[in-house]
Amino acid sequence: MQPKSIAKQKPQIGTFEKSLTWWVLACIVVGILLGQVFPDFFQAVGSLKVAEVNLPVAVLIWLMIIPMLLKVDFGAMKEVLAHRRGISVTLFINWFVKPFSMALLAWIFIRHLFVAYLPAEQIDSYIAGLILLAAAPCTAMVFVWSNLCNGDAKFTLSQVAINDAIMLVAFAPIVALLLGLSSIVVPWNTLLISVMLFIVVPVIISQILRKVLLAKSQLALETTLKQLHPISLTALLATLILLFGFQGQQILNQPMIIGLLAVPILIQTYFNSMLAYWLNKKFKVAHCVAGPSALIGASNFFELAVATAIALFGFNSGAALATVVGVLIEVPVMLSVVAIVNKSRAWYEA
Repeated sequence: MQPKSIAKQKPQIGTFEKSLTWWVLACIVVGILLGQVFPDFFQAVGSLKVAEVNLPVAVLIWLMIIPMLLKVDFGAMKEVLAHRRGISVTLFINWFVKPFSMALLAWIFIRHLFVAYLPAEQIDSYIAGLILLAAAPCTAMVFVWSNLCNGDAKFTLSQVAINDAIMLVAFAPIVALLLGLSSIVVPWNTLLISVMLFIVVPVIISQILRKVLLAKSQLALETTLKQLHPISLTALLATLILLFGFQGQQILNQPMIIGLLAVPILIQTYFNSMLAYWLNKKFKVAHCVAGPSALIGASNFFELAVATAIALFGFNSGAALATVVGVLIEVPVMLSVVAIVNKSRAWYEA
């Protein structure tokens, strides 16, 4: 049964989330400095692997992902029929447009237009990171984006629950397909282990914990979420510092890399969000559904992307760096999409 207070709650973007871009920039500086001063420490952390999965990162990603999945009520999928047109549009964008449009943009910009300005040995890895970033829709921040555009809370909750259920079975095949089409060797064992570690297991743990907490009271769930929030944020920052500790020398040598990687991410975000928004208008979907549909269609589950990139290609890979660029621009870009959705309401409803 869907908890009423979860469906009705009005989350606001927090102080940390508003400043996420600045926090990421701070992590870039701190990570690079620490990587230069303590290279042996970072190498030691990078060597702590089991089946190519880095153990410290696995722990940090769990601390990031489980609190987010704890918010998801899979029982909300019963709301599908009430919002079938909006959900159909979002599913089409999330699973049939976004990953493939990103693969195309990565091929155009990274493989061709920007190739002369990027290290040749990392080209495939950058493309892989961009594909990983686009292959999984966001599960947490979309609740905030939805609220900021006065979105239907029940639609948002049911859409996130459906996307998470699909992600359990579709993430690995889509990533493998697009990496294969991009002529990038897919380490299947590591990919499947990553899916189990960073999707399946966290979903199981979070849903068991959710049921235990709700059996006590709704307040128990909300209190636990508040307590886990700072832990989740700390884990995110620690992961970013580790990443940039490894990427430091590469960024110092070619500082324009981050800007170049941001170009295809920006294009695909605006393209997918506006396509979803326009399709919802064509299908006469209510604006309170079209707004979150456009935002869910554009945003990324960057925590999963970062974890999978590190597992598949390593801390010092271009793939890991490409996924982190997604974190860097997430908040300002999504806030701009929220502004577009809000200011165009009269046009949408005309």
